[in-house]
Amino acid sequence: MSTATAAAGPALRRKPKDDRLLGIAFIIPAGIGLVAFYIWPLIRGIWLSFTEYNLLTPEQFIGLSNYQRMIGDSIFWNAVKVTLEYVLINIGLQTILALVIAVLMQRLTQSTLVRSIVLTPYLVSNVVVAMLWLWILDNTLGISNEIISAITGESVNFFSSALAIPTIALINVWRHVGYTALLIFAGLQSIPETVYEAGKMDGASEWTMFWKITVPLLRPILALVLIMTMIGSFQVFDTVSVTTQGGPVNASRVLQYYIYDMAFSRFQFGYASAMAVGLLIVLAAITILQYRMTRAGETDLD
Repeated sequence: MSTATAAAGPALRRKPKDDRLLGIAFIIPAGIGLVAFYIWPLIRGIWLSFTEYNLLTPEQFIGLSNYQRMIGDSIFWNAVKVTLEYVLINIGLQTILALVIAVLMQRLTQSTLVRSIVLTPYLVSNVVVAMLWLWILDNTLGISNEIISAITGESVNFFSSALAIPTIALINVWRHVGYTALLIFAGLQSIPETVYEAGKMDGASEWTMFWKITVPLLRPILALVLIMTMIGSFQVFDTVSVTTQGGPVNASRVLQYYIYDMAFSRFQFGYASAMAVGLLIVLAAITILQYRMTRAGETDLD
């Protein structure tokens, strides 16, 4: 017995294997990508926002001139207004529909097949989705207008000045609502079933339990979803680029498309960088405000 104990002693006192080098080896590729594709472009963009740069000549430092120009640019402010309209429509509809779908999946069925079907539009590229709906909603050949014409005798121009932004917002709601619903559905799984059982014992209806139990306990997940959809909505670009190219006139020229147009069509990289930095500051401020107002880092389950 003493011999076995003496043999086991060194093994028990053996130091655990140091995995720090292995961890560093895994982190280095991601760190290089982070620096090369995020941090350095961010620093470079901030610097260019204080310069006049067009690819053909070296950048020339001009101080705050680009920001002063931005403040007086009527097209920029129109792009801000158009973007805000898109954000309000997209976030409002997407959040409500996603919440309804998630609650229905939780209360009626938790089938993996149903979840797969709900997620399917999100797996399709944004460009493909935009092209698909452009064909469906086409003013002359689209199947939607064939049906509308058969019923009313008139067609609808879904990409007109009045309907362009609502139409683009609905297209992106269709694509993203499944993914958002699954995020909320995952949050619903963290709510203990005993809470609902207690509500039923107290005679609460499904509607009452939804407002008194589900929504308050789901607040951290809803806050996360709102922050993610807010950032994504302000960065809408590809759907606009495929369907309307910012038209008619400037009716759908969102801020991200205006930045792209200034940088890669007019080669005014300094001014485009200034607008991009302005968008970054606005998104950071909105994110911090949302995080604090919704108390996203807290939970009511404690």
